[in-house]
Amino acid sequence: SPGQATTRMTIQEKHYNGVNITHGGAIFTLADFAFAVACNSYGTLAVAINVNISFLKATSKGVLTAKAREVAKSNRLATYQIEVTDEEGTIVASFQGTCYRMQQPLPLEGKVTPPSTAGGR
Repeated sequence: SPGQATTRMTIQEKHYNGVNITHGGAIFTLADFAFAVACNSYGTLAVAINVNISFLKATSKGVLTAKAREVAKSNRLATYQIEVTDEEGTIVASFQGTCYRMQQPLPLEGKVTPPSTAGGR
C-alpha cells in the first residue's frame, strides 16, 4: 500500500560471507529493495539520498522479511524505517532511509530519462 512495502529472501549459501553467515550486503539489498518500493509506491519517481543500516543479529538459514513503513513525507522528501526480521520475528537489521521525490511519474516501461543538466557540469 502507499508508503509501505514487504520483501522476502530465502537465505542460500550464495548469500554467505567468509564466516558462513548471511552477508551484510545481502541483508542491505533486501532492506533497500523494500525501501525503494515503498518510496515509489505513490507512482512518483523517488531516489535515495541517505540510508543507514545497523546489523543486530547474525543469520545463516531460513527466510528474512523486510518491512518498510513511511515515517514522514513532504512534497520533496520522505523518510522510511525498515526492519528486517527472521522467521521467529527477531529483528536482524534496522534500516532507515530518506528519499528525494522527483515530481515526475514513474515510467510505465523502460528506463527513466535523467533530468537535463544543461549549463551544469
